[in-house]
Amino acid sequence: MTVAVQQEDLQILARTLQEQFLAEVPSGEVFQIKCAVNKDELMILTQHPVSIKVDTEQVFSVIEEVIQSLAPYREQQIQCFLRMLGEKLPYAKRSLMMKGYEQIETPVKEENEIAEEALPGAYPLAYSPPVSQTEDETEEEIFDPLAGTPDLLTTPHRRQISPIFLGMALIGIVLVGGVGAYVLTRPCVMSECREMQTAEELKTQSRQLISRAKSDNELAAITQQLETASAALTVIPLWSPHYQQAEELKSSLSVQSEKINQVLKALEAATVAEQKMKTPANSPEELKARQNLWRQAIAPLELVNANNELYRLVQPRLLRYRANLKTVNQQILTEEKWLKKLVDAKAVAGVAARRESTAKTIQDWQKVQSTWQIVVNALNVIPQTSPGYQEAQQLLLEYKPKLARARDRVTIEELGAKSYQQLISIAKQAKAYEQQQQWQAAVIYWEQALQAAKQVSNDSLYYNQAQSAIAPYSASLKQAQEKLQLNSAWQQTRTDLNKTCSSEIRICNFTVDEKGISVRITPEYEQMLQSGISEATTNNSSAIVDVTNHWEILQEALTVISENANLPLFIYNTENQVIYIRTPQG
Repeated sequence: MTVAVQQEDLQILARTLQEQFLAEVPSGEVFQIKCAVNKDELMILTQHPVSIKVDTEQVFSVIEEVIQSLAPYREQQIQCFLRMLGEKLPYAKRSLMMKGYEQIETPVKEENEIAEEALPGAYPLAYSPPVSQTEDETEEEIFDPLAGTPDLLTTPHRRQISPIFLGMALIGIVLVGGVGAYVLTRPCVMSECREMQTAEELKTQSRQLISRAKSDNELAAITQQLETASAALTVIPLWSPHYQQAEELKSSLSVQSEKINQVLKALEAATVAEQKMKTPANSPEELKARQNLWRQAIAPLELVNANNELYRLVQPRLLRYRANLKTVNQQILTEEKWLKKLVDAKAVAGVAARRESTAKTIQDWQKVQSTWQIVVNALNVIPQTSPGYQEAQQLLLEYKPKLARARDRVTIEELGAKSYQQLISIAKQAKAYEQQQQWQAAVIYWEQALQAAKQVSNDSLYYNQAQSAIAPYSASLKQAQEKLQLNSAWQQTRTDLNKTCSSEIRICNFTVDEKGISVRITPEYEQMLQSGISEATTNNSSAIVDVTNHWEILQEALTVISENANLPLFIYNTENQVIYIRTPQG
């Protein structure tokens, strides 16, 4: 069957296949594709470097995908070959029989089958018996009807016209079916381009549609229209006179769709953030996540200026979103403040624990108490709405008992210090009463001093000091009690002495102690004795007897008192000279 096609159509088919390889086949850029017609059959040769690993099924599937888009008007035989560069024989082949709109596929054949069926006299690549140069040339001549066809990777496009395929009218030349039909029947080649019209109309109307949109759903619907129109333009082939304009329009629609999508993503992030803000945050990390959501929502919307058709929809929301971000930022600052207070409280608790382990004085324990009080006060003010609240409550369960123990210890130390200071003061007063021989008062004060010493707690730092005072204070008390007992016994002695020493004039003064009874003649009595003696000497000797008798009676009375008290008696004159001594018998 005689056919005539345009060489340029075959080049377009080859370029279409090349573009499909670039898009779908790994390392597709290194494949070389040639198309030709031989004995009424369309032949497609695909070559690749030896180093490339090829999925044979994928290569032929890509070719079939392009071939299936052809619309031949009658039966058409197509042969597809796959060969490595530098080799003469193909290693795989596939035949396609196109009948109308149906396709009959014959299975892929490997090297031996190709050599046996397609290339008589050829041998498989795995084994090449020695042949003459003439035979090799004959083999290549038998196989390679594509010799001399343009290599699209190295040969520039040529506009020459020659009759080679399926005769159908193309620019004054009649072509029938096959590649020519495929080229002319592609969208927007010869017919009216509805895809372009739809896209142009949508581009013109889109600004108005966007400016009227009142919801996210309406914006999403507009985006869908833009994407649909853009996708429709992709069917316009490279050889269409509308191709370049379609590409520009597709790019414009895609840019517009992308801008809307960015806004929709921002609005979606804001919706998620608003939903999360309905419940309190449970952690600082959750607040940070909300902050990031609001930033994701705000950043794209801030790029929408007043001249943008989205401005009317975006601006009110942007103001609200900024306010929400400000609220979250304030919450984060507040939480950071509470978390810092929590961290600081734990640090101060460490200081309190160290002070407690080394406390030795009441001042040390007062510092321990005040430090634990600072810790507890700091944790108590952390609000229930704070993410740090639960941890603060757990720490309070641990720290409050420590504060109570420190407070009790301070109380013990204060009481101990007070008791110790009291017993020191009381003992001092007891000693003063002893010096004054006020034994009753001395006994009372020594008893109080001992009681104060015993009241100092054994937990107190003053305990040992108080205990060391008990023994000497007890001895002093015992001595004072003995003195008191003696003093009570001497009370009658003093009464008797007071009666004896008292008369119309004061005869004598006295003291009573363990050393004895000391009696001192008063100057008045001594003068009376001297006057009596002088008068008796001058006028009457009986007066001497009276004076002498009075003195003797006084001595006898004092002697009796001394013997009753079992104390020595010492009588002194006015010049503090002993004039009479009496020691008790036995």
